[in-house]
Amino acid sequence: MDSWGSSLCFPNLNSSCRRLMLQPRSQTALFYTLLASISLLTVTLNLLVIISISHFRQLHTPTNALLLSLAVSDLVVGLLMMPIEGLRYLETCWLLGRLMCALTPYISYCLVSTSLGHMVLISIDRYVAICDPLLYSYRINLTTVKICISACWAVSLFYNGLILMRHLEQPDRYSSCHGECVVVISHVSGTVDLFVTFVVPCTVMFVLYIRVFMVAASQVRVIQSQTVAVAAAPAAKKSEWKAARTLGVLIIVFIMCFCPYYIPSLAGENTSNSLSYFAALSWLLLINSCLNPVIYALFYPWFRRAVRFIFTFKILQPHSREMKIL
Repeated sequence: MDSWGSSLCFPNLNSSCRRLMLQPRSQTALFYTLLASISLLTVTLNLLVIISISHFRQLHTPTNALLLSLAVSDLVVGLLMMPIEGLRYLETCWLLGRLMCALTPYISYCLVSTSLGHMVLISIDRYVAICDPLLYSYRINLTTVKICISACWAVSLFYNGLILMRHLEQPDRYSSCHGECVVVISHVSGTVDLFVTFVVPCTVMFVLYIRVFMVAASQVRVIQSQTVAVAAAPAAKKSEWKAARTLGVLIIVFIMCFCPYYIPSLAGENTSNSLSYFAALSWLLLINSCLNPVIYALFYPWFRRAVRFIFTFKILQPHSREMKIL
């Protein structure tokens, strides 16, 4: 076999870990190309979301502010977490040192928790928009949403600091040799985390969306039964319904990618990145950051229109911020 590289992670250290396997050069190059492509695609798609919402004034809405913050989180995943996790699993060694071993899991957990918090905020936003539309503009505005977004990031940073406190203090305490970065969350902490960051938020989202779809369905029936109606009213109802449906798809896809992470806790095991199947759980979560903007492209005409304006450089024209995008 055409193998390359040393069998040791750090050939000059006697305490170095051994690589799990030596990949053929061609296979390794293929995997690195695939990794770079996925990472670049994730960064590019989320950057388009960020530019679109930030640039066009018509898109400066509370709901889009949440999508903007979510895209920032997904951008960091594509820019930082995907390359690091890819390097870990392709090299089968941790080559980034003690500090990055401490910070990488913390950043990863914070990004996941923040994304989940945004999903809950999106559910609340759609609930108020559909179930109490007359008071929506009073209860939910850009200032309120920005405060909620800031709180979401702050709580995520604090909460994951508590969960990973011992790892941050001593990142190599579970490592048996140089070239390992083992993160272990005890079954007790994992069970608490299961309820705090999964069961409770998902229950809230499920209840709110059941209520949203019930109210939306009843509104559709009322509109259909009316023989005379204001022309703009059905359009507004239809617009809110479409937004709720799209964001519902976004949440369902996120939960599908998020659920498998808790398999160790449900199985009564410690959650550790040394588990044989942890790479699959980790990458399923990471890929979600690439799927979010794809969902926008499939369901949001404004996103497709904004991307067209970006690639044709129309956003460089004077007063392009005022362009009609919706």
